[in-house]
Amino acid sequence: MILNIKEIFTAAMVLFAVIDMIGNIPIIIDLRSKVGIIQSERASIVAGIIMIVFLFLGKSILNLIGIDVNSFAVAGSLILFFLALEMILGITLYKEDSTTPNTASVFPLAFPLIAGPGSLTTILSLRAEYETINIVIAIIINIIFMYIVLKTSEKIEKFIGENGISIIRKVFGVILLAISVKLFASNIMGLFN
Repeated sequence: MILNIKEIFTAAMVLFAVIDMIGNIPIIIDLRSKVGIIQSERASIVAGIIMIVFLFLGKSILNLIGIDVNSFAVAGSLILFFLALEMILGITLYKEDSTTPNTASVFPLAFPLIAGPGSLTTILSLRAEYETINIVIAIIINIIFMYIVLKTSEKIEKFIGENGISIIRKVFGVILLAISVKLFASNIMGLFN
């Protein structure tokens, strides 16, 4: 277990880009208008637990079904690539189920909006390259940030505005695209060794 500030920062930024809490503010506001109050604490804690449990058990689950971490990381890099394209181009490649929930704290907010396929794949992809403790710290940083965003989503939307949210999504989309290419390049070699 080696604490590495660079790894923590990179993992936190990757998760921040994938989870896209700023870009999800309009969705959060829409959910709040449909279901009333969103329990920010509950949503953040449940999402954090899902991500940390997947960090530790995801590899075992993969081994159980006969998939190595490099293969999963390559697949994850492709998902990140398409998520980045969605963010940059403003298109939707993946459509969520559009049923209206009774409560939005756990479903669809904690899962799959925050701890969804993109973030879970990213966590395992990061595990192929970084120390586990650094990823846990990065997850906790993102949980704290999620909680703050959930608590202040309406104020943030008014302050940043639609154009600001759009610019932030595009910037993080480009960062995510570069990270997905790096992740693909570093793990594709592992498949052939």
